[in-house]
Amino acid sequence: MFRQYFPLVLVTAALAVTSYLWFVPQTVNKPQNNINTANLKTATFAGGCFWCTETDFEKLTGVAEATSGYMGGRAETATYKQTSAGNTGHREVVQVTYDSTLLSYKDLVDYHWRHFDPTDNEGQFADRGFVYSPAVFYSDESEQAAAIQSLKELNALKVFPVTIEVPIVAASTFYKAEEYHQDYYLKHPTPYKTYRRLSGRDAFLNKYWK
Repeated sequence: MFRQYFPLVLVTAALAVTSYLWFVPQTVNKPQNNINTANLKTATFAGGCFWCTETDFEKLTGVAEATSGYMGGRAETATYKQTSAGNTGHREVVQVTYDSTLLSYKDLVDYHWRHFDPTDNEGQFADRGFVYSPAVFYSDESEQAAAIQSLKELNALKVFPVTIEVPIVAASTFYKAEEYHQDYYLKHPTPYKTYRRLSGRDAFLNKYWK
C-alpha cells in the first residue's frame, strides 16, 4: 500500500529541510461554521485515503466534523494495522456530522463524487486494495434513494468516459480510527500535502473538475 511506505519516503526528503514540520504535530485550528447542534445528523463515505476524504468534507460549509474510521467489514473490531493488511473486510471511511438545516444527505453525496475517482473501484490513486475502495453508505430508504438519484445525475453529466458504478451500501458499525489519523492534514500539513500531491489525487480532480 502506497501510504504504508510513504512516511519512509517523506522522512528521507524531510531530512534535507527540517524535521520539525514532518514529525511534530502542529496546532489544530479547525474552521468554525455556524452549526446548529440541535439538527446534527451523520453520514458515512469512503473515498480512498481517509486523510483526504476528511479534509475535503471539513471544508464544506454546514459540516460540523468529519471523523476518520472503518466500516463495512466482517470483523467485530477494526484498527489501522488490521484493515491495511486486508484482514477485516472494512473500508477506510469518514463519518460526516452535519447540520441538516444547511445541508441535505444528497448534498453530501453530490459533493463526494467530486473529491475522489469514481471510475476506480479497486482502490484510489496510489492506494490499492478493497480497504481503499470507494462507497456511499446509507442509513435508511430515503438516503438510499437520494444516493441512487445522485449517481444517476452524475452519470448524466458524462464527465467521465465510463459509467460510474460506485457501491451504494447499507451503513453498519463505525469504528473510529486511531487518534493520530484524526485531522492529519492539520497536525502534519507538510507531509499531508506532499502525500496528496504525489498520490495523483489533486491532478485527477483538477483534470475533471477544474
